[in-house]
Amino acid sequence: MKHITKEQRYEIKAYLKCNMSQKFIADAIGLCESSISRELKRNSSKRLIYQPAKAQEKAEERKERFNQKRKFDINAERIVIKYLEDEQLSPKQIVGICKKGSIPMVSHERIYAFIREDKANGGDLYKHTRHRLKHRKRPVGGKKVVIKDKVSIEERSSVINNKERFGDWEIDLIVGKENKGAIVTIVERTTAFFMKKKLKNGKNAKSLAKEVI
Repeated sequence: MKHITKEQRYEIKAYLKCNMSQKFIADAIGLCESSISRELKRNSSKRLIYQPAKAQEKAEERKERFNQKRKFDINAERIVIKYLEDEQLSPKQIVGICKKGSIPMVSHERIYAFIREDKANGGDLYKHTRHRLKHRKRPVGGKKVVIKDKVSIEERSSVINNKERFGDWEIDLIVGKENKGAIVTIVERTTAFFMKKKLKNGKNAKSLAKEVI
C-alpha cells in the first residue's frame, strides 16, 4: 500500500479548502479515492476539519512504534558506535544510511536513548553528537503581522459573495509544520477555475508574489 507523504497531506488540505471532491483530490495527487476517504476519516477533528499536521504526526508515531519493535542487538550497537565515533553522524543520518543499505536498525529515538544510557554510565558517545544532546530552545510565537487597509471577509461586496462576476480570485496559503514548505491555491469564484503551486521557500513574500503575479 502506498503511504501518503507529508507534502500530499498539505495538498489534500489545500484542495479541501477549495471545496474539491475526494475523487478530484485523488486524481490530482495520484492516490486512489479510498485512500483519501480513509485519510480524512482517520485525521479529521470532531468538526470534520482535516488536520494535516496531526495526520503526519500520527503517521510518524506509527512508523516509530514499528521501528522500536526491532531489537537493538550487538550488531546494531557496533554500527551505531562506528558511525558516531568515526564519522560523527547524527542518529537520523545513521538510520538513513542503514535504510538505504537495507541494514536492520532501530529508530533514531532509540539510538538517542542508547547514547544517553552510555553517558549516564560514564561513556563519551554523546561527545560525538553534533549538539552533545543539548536541546536548543525554540522561540515561542512570532511578531504579529498587521496588514494595512485589510478588509474583513464579512465586509466584502455581495457581488463577490454571490459570484455574480468573473475575475474575483480567492487565494489561500497552506503552510507546513514549523513553517517548512507551503502551497498557494488560487480559485476563480465564478468558474471554480483552480490553480495551485508549491512554494519552495515557505511563506516568503517575494516567492509568493512571484508565483501569483
